[in-house]
Amino acid sequence: MKVRQAYRFALEPTPAQERALQSHAGAARFAWNWGLSKCKERYDAEGTWYSAMDLHRLWNRAKKADPALAWWGENSKCAYQEAFRDLGRTVADFVKSKKGERKGRRLGFPRFKKRGRCRDSFRFGAGVMRCAGSTVTLPRLGTVRTHESTRKLARRLESGTARILSATVSRTARRWFVSFTVEVERAVPNRHVRPGSAIGIDLGVKTLLTGVDERGNVVTADGPKPLRASLRRASRAHSRKQPGSANRRKHAARLARIHVRVANVRADALHKATTSLAARYETVVAEDLNVTGMLANRKLARAVADQGFGAARRMLGYKTTWNGGRLLVADRWYPSSKTCSACGWRKPSLTLAERSFTCEACGLVIDRDENAARNLLDLAASGAESLNACGAQVRPGVAGHRVTKQEPGTPGGQDRDRQQATAGCGTGAYSCSLIRNGAH
Repeated sequence: MKVRQAYRFALEPTPAQERALQSHAGAARFAWNWGLSKCKERYDAEGTWYSAMDLHRLWNRAKKADPALAWWGENSKCAYQEAFRDLGRTVADFVKSKKGERKGRRLGFPRFKKRGRCRDSFRFGAGVMRCAGSTVTLPRLGTVRTHESTRKLARRLESGTARILSATVSRTARRWFVSFTVEVERAVPNRHVRPGSAIGIDLGVKTLLTGVDERGNVVTADGPKPLRASLRRASRAHSRKQPGSANRRKHAARLARIHVRVANVRADALHKATTSLAARYETVVAEDLNVTGMLANRKLARAVADQGFGAARRMLGYKTTWNGGRLLVADRWYPSSKTCSACGWRKPSLTLAERSFTCEACGLVIDRDENAARNLLDLAASGAESLNACGAQVRPGVAGHRVTKQEPGTPGGQDRDRQQATAGCGTGAYSCSLIRNGAH
């Protein structure tokens, strides 16, 4: 099974190489702004846009005719080409969004990039790209040292089970990184090592996730909550500094390093939790809830962002596939927290302050997250109900698989054919137990 993966390494360039990296990032930013101005000029005159190929042709003519662009040869041609491709995709997405042909939130028109206000980044789509030991080789930049070993990717390249498609170089918190997009041949098992195993998981802010498996075991994973622990004092100190001062720039750099550390801690916890679930259970059932709407709630946004619900859903999507399992996604309006997992009685309303569920029909008293996980687990065995259903849910059911017809409240896409999914096939940021007072 061929999938696309990313391998990211921190770079340790020499001073000359760092100047070359900055030059390439500036060239990509200039190409974006140059192409965007050309698109605006044509739209004002003709009511249409330039494609990425059109911009490339215009650039090839302009760089030879305009003496002010004589510096273009100092950087790789890929920096300009990939910037035009990014701009072309962005403009196309904007047009589709404006016409209502693109799902998701409404996109605005592309903006010009300003030095110091945008992310320094550029991409190589062709040329010599390889890695060995603690070094990587990139076009025009040569061999650059890396902070960690690249042997994991190097071994795949040597054995012929991986092929580098592109390399994106970016700067985060004053540190340069290279991310290789690689096509990898993965050996995906036909069956899971534990066939028939299943778990329903409910994500929350108290704990990262609460799950109940087919044997009735309760599985919990505590989230590190790095945002709450690390950022508040540094953010306040930065806000008190005079805008434009050297002291503010120093604290901005410190704040950026803290953000990187927070992201790394969160990603580490999510990878460990989702890898364990995908390896131990063939079927994982989760909810499809509107995390974007949850982030709009100023009282919940920090807690939701600190746990990384969307990343957890995305990771489960491709990791279950890699292990021969599947991810089932319950309907967005399925009242998992309000429904009694013992008798099926539904509570009219359940506020966020109520951390336990009390059934007025059978008298069951249970933690609300565990109750939701048990209800989600029951959906793993409800595939028979989908045979006589009258329609499929709007969003995908099994991550990376086609949807099937279903009854309201059952997980969509319980497709026994199990089409091969690719890496990173998650469908977005959706999760758990914070909007049950509204959505549930």
